[in-house]
Amino acid sequence: MRRKLTEALKPSTLTIIDESAQHAGHAAMMVAKPGKAGGPGETHFKVEVVSEAFEGLTQVKRQRMVYQLLADEFNMGLHALALVTRTPAEASK
Repeated sequence: MRRKLTEALKPSTLTIIDESAQHAGHAAMMVAKPGKAGGPGETHFKVEVVSEAFEGLTQVKRQRMVYQLLADEFNMGLHALALVTRTPAEASK
């Protein structure tokens, strides 16, 4: 996840927080496949990205961009992604 986001978005800030433990009883936790999503049980993440790649894009388009970059991870069991996407100008406010 980190590699893909870094290569594609060249972020000035990238924070990835695994929040899976907060969702331990969810069915998705039991079906995550080992591999790109991080392995069984790693299904819920909070991601904060600051990137110039988001300039001129709406929040919806920014989030779609991130979801497309992580399509393989979703296919491997990533279940939920809480996203904060900002441009450098927005982050500096």
